[in-house]
Amino acid sequence: MKIIILKFGGTSVGSLNRIKKVCKIIISYIKKNYKVVVVSSAMSGVTNDLIKKSNQISNNFPNSEKDVLLSVGEQISCALIAGKLNEMGYTSRSWMAWQIPILTDGAHSASRIIKIKRTKIINYIKGGGIPVITGFQGININNRITTLERGGTDASAIMCAKFFNAYKCIIYTDVDGVFTTDPNLLNSAKKIKEISYDEMLEMASLGSKVMQPAAIQDARLNKIEVDVRSSFNKKKGTTIKRRNKIFNNNVIRGISFTKNDAKITLIGVKDKPGVAANIFKPLYQNSVNVDMVVQNISASGKETDLTFTIKLDDLLKTKKLINSNKKIKYKKILINKNVSKVSIVGVGMITTPGVTYRMFKALAEKNINIEVISTSEIKISVLIDKKYLKKSVEILHKEFNLNSTQ
Repeated sequence: MKIIILKFGGTSVGSLNRIKKVCKIIISYIKKNYKVVVVSSAMSGVTNDLIKKSNQISNNFPNSEKDVLLSVGEQISCALIAGKLNEMGYTSRSWMAWQIPILTDGAHSASRIIKIKRTKIINYIKGGGIPVITGFQGININNRITTLERGGTDASAIMCAKFFNAYKCIIYTDVDGVFTTDPNLLNSAKKIKEISYDEMLEMASLGSKVMQPAAIQDARLNKIEVDVRSSFNKKKGTTIKRRNKIFNNNVIRGISFTKNDAKITLIGVKDKPGVAANIFKPLYQNSVNVDMVVQNISASGKETDLTFTIKLDDLLKTKKLINSNKKIKYKKILINKNVSKVSIVGVGMITTPGVTYRMFKALAEKNINIEVISTSEIKISVLIDKKYLKKSVEILHKEFNLNSTQ
């Protein structure tokens, strides 16, 4: 059997008219003699509305019950898709994750898929049916409904591709593919024809919202090629694949950025072994993700200034945790909410000298100050004043020749 996984995001199924269009896309693959497995997100806005309801009814809504509540969104869209396919003359039914089952591990609201039982779905496909599976959810060892992190329908689709030995996995969304940067910010952004797992993972984790980072990592580990394309037109999208199968001369493939960062600096921290661990342990225990970290030691070696970045949404929680932390001493705390992170990404920088210099020089020539720097083998990130975000992206996009066809 030549199985193909078709995943549809929230905007793709955001209205009844869009669901009708999605069904036509599904049938187009059936007519090409594929066996289709559909994985659907909730209709756009539904999950956010359910979260709002949970917050309105309780300040301490249990995550286990929130998973039950949020799983409803995907059930609605899947039932509507299956219903329309039947009306068009095809055999189809919706499948809740617990009916298959899709087994998960981990905490509620942040689970990971560990196994998908094949038998029921494979038998249904062999019988000529089109299964429409709820994304974003599964069931744990205690027979409780679980959800994956936001954007988790991507991970559901990737893992379906793995366990059903799919020929291909296609992610349908509201954009034409993966771009060199956000086309909403920069008109000269170009669609990338092919991109490696590593580059896509960095871009997603650094702010690009085309795919969930955990899903990309699953695709990378299981060597599943992924096509990302729009459900609103028939243009070719972007293929995410292994690095050694890509032929491209660009050292830098894309520029990512974030708009919701906050920078925290602790001035005059007593410098002694374990102090950094004492600062970051409570943040880790309370699910605060720390990103860029810089430490400056005084000439005497007795004190240090420690700077790090977090998501703006976690700022209030972080301030409370630091203020209540009896294991650390510092003179004062500085907070800056007007910062953005800009990152260049590309596997080519591993073997190409001068990339760091070119990035810093291009920004310096336009008087854009760099506040914090972090690097890896295939990315360089800088923290800048938020007011220079668009200007910085424009400068770097031009500096690394990303205005040309990718």
